Amino acid sequence: MSRLEAKKPPLFISEPLAEDRVSQSLSLLSGIFKSSYGPAGRLKQLHNGVGGCVCTTSQSSALLRHLSVSDPVLRVLTASVQNHVSRFSDCGLFTAILCCSLIENFRSLNVASCTVIKITRHLLSLCMDYLKSEACSCRVSVDFSSVETLMCLVHSVLTSKPACMLNKTEVDHLTMLVLKAFLFTVPCHVETNAVLGKCIIVPVKGRKVKDSAVLPGLLIETSEIQLGKPVPVKRTASNMIKIAVFSMSMSGDGSNSEEGTIAVQHGISLEMLDLNQLLDVGKQLVTDEVGLVVCQKVIHPSLKQYLKENHVMVVDRAGLSLMEPLSRMTGAKPIASIHSVSPGCYGRLKGVSIENLASKHFVHLIPEDPVICSLILCNRSETAWDELKRVCETAEHVLQLTLKEPLALLGGGCTETHLASYVRHKSSSLSTSTFKDLDCSQTQYQLVADGFCRSLESVARALNHDGGEILTDMVYGHCWFVPSGFSSVSNWSDLVSKCGCGINGGTEDLKWRILQGQSCSPVTLLCPKEPSVRVTDFVTLDCFTAKCSGLQIALETANLILDLSCVIEDQN
Repeated sequence: MSRLEAKKPPLFISEPLAEDRVSQSLSLLSGIFKSSYGPAGRLKQLHNGVGGCVCTTSQSSALLRHLSVSDPVLRVLTASVQNHVSRFSDCGLFTAILCCSLIENFRSLNVASCTVIKITRHLLSLCMDYLKSEACSCRVSVDFSSVETLMCLVHSVLTSKPACMLNKTEVDHLTMLVLKAFLFTVPCHVETNAVLGKCIIVPVKGRKVKDSAVLPGLLIETSEIQLGKPVPVKRTASNMIKIAVFSMSMSGDGSNSEEGTIAVQHGISLEMLDLNQLLDVGKQLVTDEVGLVVCQKVIHPSLKQYLKENHVMVVDRAGLSLMEPLSRMTGAKPIASIHSVSPGCYGRLKGVSIENLASKHFVHLIPEDPVICSLILCNRSETAWDELKRVCETAEHVLQLTLKEPLALLGGGCTETHLASYVRHKSSSLSTSTFKDLDCSQTQYQLVADGFCRSLESVARALNHDGGEILTDMVYGHCWFVPSGFSSVSNWSDLVSKCGCGINGGTEDLKWRILQGQSCSPVTLLCPKEPSVRVTDFVTLDCFTAKCSGLQIALETANLILDLSCVIEDQN
């Protein structure tokens, strides 16, 4: 009998944040996030120790998916950020950096964690009330009757990820394509329960980004198209194409038979019975004037030949991923059995054409109402294409979120520094009744508020990767980046031309404050003003919904981690 190892007792770790190991891991994780942040963020190459694919990225979703975090405290942090990214796609690094900074700043305070949590919740309510008020100066209304602000949102997402390897012309081209694709998915006729359409990304690797395009409808890759020949598609009397969509295998190999024993008489061929049933379905399709048959799986060659002879176009091996958008676009109901074919299952198409992209051939299904579209996405390398695909999906999701809540926040670090200025102003003028309600002293409140503001400013500082100074002005509370190589006694107004978001010029007589880590320069406690300039050419904007959620998630996660008094880890 083999010897059994005795069970080990669980490992109890009290005050996990006080451990040097956790502090070092948190600092390392924070450094990874900060160094990846923004248009100038440094790329990371991620791979496991036993081989496999290498991921080159600076995007939070890819970073968190490939990073292996063993510490249970940090796993809480990464899980929260991953949950945020899965819901909103954007502002993942913002959330992660802010959460790490909050934990690092708050744990160094000589204030009980329960008091810190109460104060930070009050600070969060101050921020959220301000961001959702008409008086908010770092908020921009999005007008869907004009494309300028929408283009700024998409442009900001595309330029934030350097691994896409895009130049200015390519960014401008893709900005227009992503916006065009999104507008295709918005229904023309608004109903009570209107549902957005879908954009299908078609991969074309090894081609120039400028070759990317958007087409209404669906592209289905096929290898059986004879080039140079017209597409023989039967049309109905109303000049539409009737389409039948099959989600079953039509190969005639009996793969759709249910489990069990089949008794077959001598001399009877199951294959011939299956083929005859398929041909009967083909005859019904021809009689019903079907012009196009699309099958998720394989169609028997004899059935293909019969349908083609009767001017019915056939596309098989379409794949599961296209079934839902194809059904939605055409109105066809996927047929799961040859015994359930009926006229009520058919859909309609406006047209069919053949598209040739690189060395691939596609059948282009053109709908009546283009709520489904195809984004043909090209890039020179597989690595750059993978990153670009993730970025385009994020940009589309940002537009969807903005459609629900037509607001945006100023980017480039300006919302963070502006919000920090606002919180400093508000926290300096609170009544004594507020401190009584929070069961804290004014000193404790100011300490926590200062830590909160420094955490916000640390996100803005993370955008700078070249060693120059970072400033905030004392009028608007915006973020300004000074090129490296200039001393702190320089006349800052001569060195900066635009703030981080691009909405303010540096020609005014502004007073400046250098953003520094732990010790800040004296702050003039004034409420920041609203800039007189409005959205112009490619102002940097962030998704309002995603950033507000990121702010809340970062603070709630930091509070949860600060409140951990013990970690119990099973060692077996």
